[in-house]
This record gives sequence, C-alpha cells and structure tokens, in this order.
Amino acid sequence: MRTYLDYNSTVPLRSEAKQAMIDAMDYIGNPSSVHLEGRAAKNLIENARVKIAESIGAVGADIIFTSGATESAALALAGRNIMCSRIEHDAVSSWCSAKLSTDRSGTVAIDRPEHSALQVANSETGIIQKNVKGIWLSDMTQAFGKVPLAFNWHDCDCAMISAHKIGGPKGIGALILKKGTDLAALIKGGGQEMGRRSGTENVLGIVGFGAAAEAAQKDLVNGEWEKISEFRMILENMIEEFSDVPILVGRDSNRLPNTTCLITPGWKGETQVMQMDLEGIAVSAGSACSSGKVKSSDVLQAMGFSENQASCALRVSLGLETTRDEVLRFADTWVKKFVSNSKRKNNI
Repeated sequence: MRTYLDYNSTVPLRSEAKQAMIDAMDYIGNPSSVHLEGRAAKNLIENARVKIAESIGAVGADIIFTSGATESAALALAGRNIMCSRIEHDAVSSWCSAKLSTDRSGTVAIDRPEHSALQVANSETGIIQKNVKGIWLSDMTQAFGKVPLAFNWHDCDCAMISAHKIGGPKGIGALILKKGTDLAALIKGGGQEMGRRSGTENVLGIVGFGAAAEAAQKDLVNGEWEKISEFRMILENMIEEFSDVPILVGRDSNRLPNTTCLITPGWKGETQVMQMDLEGIAVSAGSACSSGKVKSSDVLQAMGFSENQASCALRVSLGLETTRDEVLRFADTWVKKFVSNSKRKNNI
C-alpha cells in the first residue's frame, strides 16, 4: 500500500467532481450553439461558474475558464511589465521582473502593488503572505480550499486558481477579474469566455471544477483542515524531537495547514524523494509543476538559504484523505533513512 503525501502537487479527483463529470457526459451540445442541446451545455458551464464564484467569494466578478493556472497567469501578465519576487511559481515569474525582495520569513516587500503579482501561499513552504491591497494579480492556487479566502475582500484586480489543486480534474483553471477589468485575449477566435479566451469550452472539466469547488468550500467550513494541521504538527514534532539537524522552513510563520518544508543539510532532496518512493511514500523536493525537473529551490534561495541548503529540501504536503498512520509511517521511514544516511557519511 502506497502513501501519497504530495497534495500540493495535485489532489486525487473528488467523488463529487467525478460524478458530476459522468452526469455531464450525456450532454452532447456545443455550448456556443443556440439550439436546445447547446443551451443545455451552456447552462452546465454557467452553473459551475456560479459555484466557483460562491466558493471563492467572487460573486459579481468575471470568471474566465482557462486550461489551468499557468494559462491564467499568462493571460493576466503578458505585456504588462509586472514585478514579483523569486518565490512566485514559474508560471508567474516567467512573465514578471523578479525584483521584489523576500526576507527569511518568506515575506515579500511590495511598494507598488498595482504593478505587482503576489501569491497568497507558497507551494513549497506553505508560507502565507499578508494581504496587500491593490495587487494586480493574486495567485490563489495553493490557498484556495485550504484557508478562508475571498476574492472580493482580497482587493486585487485578478486572481488565478486551478481545479486539480482542490480535487477537480486536471487541465482546467480560471482567471478571476474585477468586473470591467480591461484584459485582451491571448487566444482569439470565436470570442468565448466574454471575449477573453476563445475556443470551445471544456464542459466536462468545468463541471468537475464547479463540483470540486463547492465540495472544497464545505470541507473548509466544516473544519476538516483542522485535523490535517494537527497531523502536520505531529510530523514536525517527531522530526524535531529526533534531531536538531533538519531546518523546518517557516516553522514560526503563518502557513497552510498541510505543508512541511524540511531542509536536511548534506542529504539531497532528490535523493530523499527517491528513497521515500522506494519505500512506497510519495513526497516532493519542491514544486512539481516544472515537467519533472529537480533543481535547487529558487524559493528557498530567495529567502536567504544557500544553494546547497536549498538542494537538500523536502516537501511533505498532506491532504484531507491523509491518515494519522500515514503521517507516522512517513516520520518513522524518514528517521530510519536519516540515520542510515548519516552513518554512511561518517564512514566515508
């Protein structure tokens, strides 16, 4: 039996999303068509749009469906000369000038919010930023569904989210815009999605996204993440009680309830990932959205850690399906591998 502890990378498809998508398969129309079948498909899309707006506190805003948060970032940032810090996801920093500084706590310094992009929470460390009013683009991808969040009180011009981070299908996301925000389309053609993103909509993906968003919000309201926060504390306390060598990044910072970033000097993150994988445990050496690449974390280096330290980072991200036994299994396995690695180094 394998143990999956890489929920910040992707979340298994929720049963609610799966069932909604299965039901939607019976709708055959193109949502751009004006006949009955087309209108029925269009209605599915609009119902999902409402569910997502209500789940993320964006009632009254424009929600533009895209292929994912990466496309949403491109749509929001292309040609705008926006600034960001090095802790942003590559999907954002690739379009920005990464001039903004970050301190050891992971906090980004911003003096021109209207020309800046800022994440709500970091995918590698889980560190949550303080809300800065007037931000152009807010990356809500990791925070959505895990912590209380509302676009309308966040006071940003636009925000990006992704379905598969909350248990929806892969390949569908959204860009949320303040009503009336001027944004030119990158993909032109039929004028779908209010003229901002042409192409026949991914009806099944959108329906699954809406169902996942609704379910994720219910879990948040019901306090389901409180249990996961307790599991994270158990994990971190076990590691700290065993050894003072590992560095728990953001230990005293406000973080997502599920994320632990662990630096163990002298033990490469990619080696840890492979050793855990062989033991049946899936974890990550950092963000897993870079086509399988493993490199020293830019996020950690931006926070002041050395390149060598950053290369020795491991991310453990829990999910609502994670059990206490799985957390204990990981901690026990990690400790055994740590001891074995230390003995091997001492014998060299």
